Amino acid sequence: MPLSEILRIAFASIGVNKLRSILTMLGITIGVFSVIGVMTTVSALRSSIETGLSFLGSNFFQFGKYPTGLTGGSNRRQIEMRRDITLEQALRYQQLMAGATDVVCLKVFDYNGAQAVYHGRKTTPGLTFGGTNEYFVTANQYRIELGRNFQPEDIELGRPVVLIGQDIVKKLFPAESPLGKTIKLKERTYVVIGAFAEKGTAFGQSQDDVAMIPITRFFSDFGAEGRTVNIATEAPSHTIYNETADQGVTALRIVRGLKPEDENDFELYSNQSLLTAFAKVADYITVGSFVISAIALLAAGVGIMNIMLVSVTERTKEIGIRKSIGARQQSILTQFLIEAVAISLAGGVLGIVLGVIGGNGLAMLMQARAVFPWDWALLGLVVCSGIGVAFGFYPAWKAASLDPIEALRYE
Repeated sequence: MPLSEILRIAFASIGVNKLRSILTMLGITIGVFSVIGVMTTVSALRSSIETGLSFLGSNFFQFGKYPTGLTGGSNRRQIEMRRDITLEQALRYQQLMAGATDVVCLKVFDYNGAQAVYHGRKTTPGLTFGGTNEYFVTANQYRIELGRNFQPEDIELGRPVVLIGQDIVKKLFPAESPLGKTIKLKERTYVVIGAFAEKGTAFGQSQDDVAMIPITRFFSDFGAEGRTVNIATEAPSHTIYNETADQGVTALRIVRGLKPEDENDFELYSNQSLLTAFAKVADYITVGSFVISAIALLAAGVGIMNIMLVSVTERTKEIGIRKSIGARQQSILTQFLIEAVAISLAGGVLGIVLGVIGGNGLAMLMQARAVFPWDWALLGLVVCSGIGVAFGFYPAWKAASLDPIEALRYE
């Protein structure tokens, strides 16, 4: 029998029981959707992760009391017991590093949120508000669009001046320049001396709703209780990055008064460490999705075998008639295998389409661009074909092995 005729009979048989075929196919769809959806999301995030996590400038490393959300361990209680990095310690660190680097950015944030007010106009609560020095722009990859950056005198004298992001500019100053205007932040007044250029969003969070004042003024206005300074340091070049980082660790241990046998009571992280941490998280997510998908696909494969066995039983007399008029065992085997693979592949294709749509939808909510994971899609089709063959072979072999005389007598 020609292959084209075998294909025609196989697809016609699937069409006879459409509902049963669709329900069987959905098991495959669910399994493929779970892994393709997850991998599409992860692939989309990976494509934008360098800009999303690269909040530090090139060749920068940073010290902080707490690890980032990605690199934090399970010993949270021990970390919370650490001493704050005080402004005095940070300034002393800056002095010790004077011979190793020219750029040391000190910054502290008010995590209770803030609201900017100007002549009755208000921003939404929850602005990123903090204190810093003149190196905030370099360390955090911002650019001054209007006005000027902080000067060393602003920091030394603790002047009541502020740099604001474009979200604040658009909200408070829709038709006028913000320069020289006095705004209120947390019941304190500050003069706007500059505005950052628009930076956009990262993972769904705006980077333009920021207001920064001199770090000395921040501590003067809001006190030091419960506040810890983050210190970002730039290595002069990539070739001496590790050497500069080692010098930074030594300097901070000195100002923290640690003994040689004491462990570091602070965290050191960089863009690369964040990228590595994200990769580990992505790997865990991938493994989890594989486990879920494997269970779903196994259940779907059993469903395919069950349906094909039912189909063989229902079509026993048909098989007997075909064998009696000359159909070969190989043709019967091929036909039932094609039916099993077709059902499996149809479910796989639907799962891939839904997974790509769902994964990209989630990624776009996190401000990552859409992607199509060709490698995972092709792997999904191969796996679905394998499931069709593996779970469809026994029913197909059983159909091909039927005795034509016994099959014709079957009622």
